[in-house]
Amino acid sequence: MSFDSLGLSAPLLKAIAAQHYTQPYPIQAQAIPAAIKGKDILGIAQTGSGKTASFALPILEKLYQRKSAVKNRHVTALVLVPTRELAVQVAEVFTSFGNLLPERVKNMAVYGGVSINPQMINMQGVEILVATPGRLLDLILSKAVYLSDVEILVLDEADKMLNLGFKEEMDKIFSLLPQNRQNLLFSATLGKDVDSIKEMILRDPVKIEIKSEEQNLDIIQQSGYWVTEDRKGPLLRHLIKEKDMRQVIVFTSSVHRADAVAEKLKINGIQAASMHSKKSQGARTQTLRDFKTGKLRVMVATDLASRGIDIQFLPFVINYELPRSPKDYIHRIGRTGRAENPGEAISLVSQEEEHHFYIIQKKMKRRVEMHDTNLLDL
Repeated sequence: MSFDSLGLSAPLLKAIAAQHYTQPYPIQAQAIPAAIKGKDILGIAQTGSGKTASFALPILEKLYQRKSAVKNRHVTALVLVPTRELAVQVAEVFTSFGNLLPERVKNMAVYGGVSINPQMINMQGVEILVATPGRLLDLILSKAVYLSDVEILVLDEADKMLNLGFKEEMDKIFSLLPQNRQNLLFSATLGKDVDSIKEMILRDPVKIEIKSEEQNLDIIQQSGYWVTEDRKGPLLRHLIKEKDMRQVIVFTSSVHRADAVAEKLKINGIQAASMHSKKSQGARTQTLRDFKTGKLRVMVATDLASRGIDIQFLPFVINYELPRSPKDYIHRIGRTGRAENPGEAISLVSQEEEHHFYIIQKKMKRRVEMHDTNLLDL
């Protein structure tokens, strides 16, 4: 199947080709035609399955085809996301696909942690708004944006929004939206809370389910190293150099450790920066941009920061420390091995973490090949 068969217009097909996409991912092949027809959609898919284009392309198609003018500050499409980083990334997708349209469709990402005033000013002429719930409500309260003309609502990573405690804000936003609209809901899972929102906003939806990361672990090469806590730093540097890792995310369990590991790497001549919730939004955005473009070799991240990281061809992930739960372990290593591209995940395991790592392997029903590091000259 090709993108030509999905009902997209020539300018969008040209933009897709310019980014070297040759064929749609499974969720795109199913969601794009249904969304263009105006159907509500329930998509169960992990980050990295290609879902952003599944709603971005149909939205751009609809706005490209429309003839009537849009009232200023009355957005046509609203995309709700759980994190700042994801808001920026989704807006970038809209920009990259929409830049060849004959008439520009303005999109914008809004989120907390930065001054609201520039966002209020820049809302002029926005047709597609990507927002975190709290900041959207702030903008509505300031009369910087109105939702009365929203035609398409997208909930992206609904399960994470609910896990991060956004349900009350989301309910307030739903109450401000017009009843007659198209709804696209994407979530990694269908828990009780997500199910209740599904029942509340979706009408006879097309259900699309893409296999989860747990079922797709066979394309990720996993390995582990037994190592004492004091030798983790030297082992990390050894692995980065020995495997010539040009792009790797290193996961730690705390903000303090993330900063310490990144600083030690820099002292030893390896370009690195930390990525966590205590960093300013500007610093987080710059770090992610530098990492994606290859200016930064190593990004040291906490689990919370990792939720907005979506890099299509990331080759390496290293667990400097194990996460608290097997689910978080799956999420971490799932940053690599995206959309059928193979990747390598490495865990540095101390004696104190041995039992926990055994539990993780048991839960994911996979044995990880372990290596001894006693004889390594670190």
